Amino acid sequence: MNQVTRWDPFENLFKDFRGLVLQPVDLAGNPDVPALKVDVKEDKDAYTVHADLPGVAKDDIHVNIEGAVVSISAEKKRTVENKEGERVLRSERHYGKVSRSFQLGQDIDEAKAQARFADGVLELTLPKKVAASSRKLTIQ
Repeated sequence: MNQVTRWDPFENLFKDFRGLVLQPVDLAGNPDVPALKVDVKEDKDAYTVHADLPGVAKDDIHVNIEGAVVSISAEKKRTVENKEGERVLRSERHYGKVSRSFQLGQDIDEAKAQARFADGVLELTLPKKVAASSRKLTIQ
């Protein structure tokens, strides 16, 4: 028995468009640069963030905390060494700026926050701010 398949001319158009629009883009607009990938974990006292930043120097990483919003930005600088008689056939290593911001469920205690960078991975330990206790006012 033959099966009838319905052809939708817009199905592939949408898939192609979605692939173009949803690609990661760095701040310089280069769609080939991978996005800043992060893992965020939570326990009762703090959040732990791991961000992959391979090839980035520690001095070129900036972390900003405002309440519950964490912003990470980094810049990988291009180093070019051209030797006489040498030509580049292909260059796939990326350089440029990348940034990422995300909001956590609770405000961060900026004074106790810690950051470490080793082997291309940024690790942030972000203690949760102790919630101020509320009190009920009596009306006189």
